[in-house]
Amino acid sequence: MSPPSGPACIHALQRAGFTVLRQTGSHVRLAGPSGQRVTVPLHGAKPLFPSTFASVLRQAGLTAEALRALL
Repeated sequence: MSPPSGPACIHALQRAGFTVLRQTGSHVRLAGPSGQRVTVPLHGAKPLFPSTFASVLRQAGLTAEALRALL
């Protein structure tokens, strides 16, 4: 299964309790319930690169399965 798009990833993170702090250009910064910060790129409906998706997961402290369950 391919990585989700930026908007889908942001939606899933919001369902996990993250809130949008700001958007600068094509990047959205979110804050998690435990204080972690996550940056997600917005490039339309294109899926995130696998390495970018891995970085988002690492920053959020989630597994790919946990994030996909929130989609």
